[in-house]
Amino acid sequence: MGNKVIEYFHLLNTVEFWEQLFHSFRILGPMAPILLAAMESLIPALPLIAIVTLNVAAHGAILGFVYSWIGACVGSTFVFLFVRRVIKRLVLRVINRFPKVEKARAWVNSIRPRTLFLILIMPFTPSSFVNFAFGVSDFDEKKYIKIMIAAKIVMLILLSLFGTSLVQALEQPIYILLAIIIGIALYVSSKII
Repeated sequence: MGNKVIEYFHLLNTVEFWEQLFHSFRILGPMAPILLAAMESLIPALPLIAIVTLNVAAHGAILGFVYSWIGACVGSTFVFLFVRRVIKRLVLRVINRFPKVEKARAWVNSIRPRTLFLILIMPFTPSSFVNFAFGVSDFDEKKYIKIMIAAKIVMLILLSLFGTSLVQALEQPIYILLAIIIGIALYVSSKII
């Protein structure tokens, strides 16, 4: 058992393993990366940075970005509209009984578009929670979707650069430093904002 675990970790450290994984992922076509990016909008534990890096590694910088962007936008729009049109009606009666929740809802309603844009461009902000919070709020529906789509473009360009740097690090190790710097900068800026 112990030898199998050691062999598995050794396998994870080989370039051939990752190249084979990316090749296998590429064979699945565009639906796999789009669905994977969309799932991040539903499941907050999925790391978008890893999903975009995988998409970029498997499909290249441009297609990886496009697939990730389509998936993230479709997933976020679906979750937001589902919460807005279905869950909000069911939960609104319960929410109104709790003053703190109603106060939080009022705060979400008062957020300016610029602030929402900044919240959404941070890759470490769980989009499922943001979609839910704005779904149960009275924030303008069309305005939210437009801001979300624009913010996802900016965020995914940054993540695609990170993913490209990480993929190029396999060929030229200097790019791993660039990938680490971009990752740290995104994390620190998301904490500050």
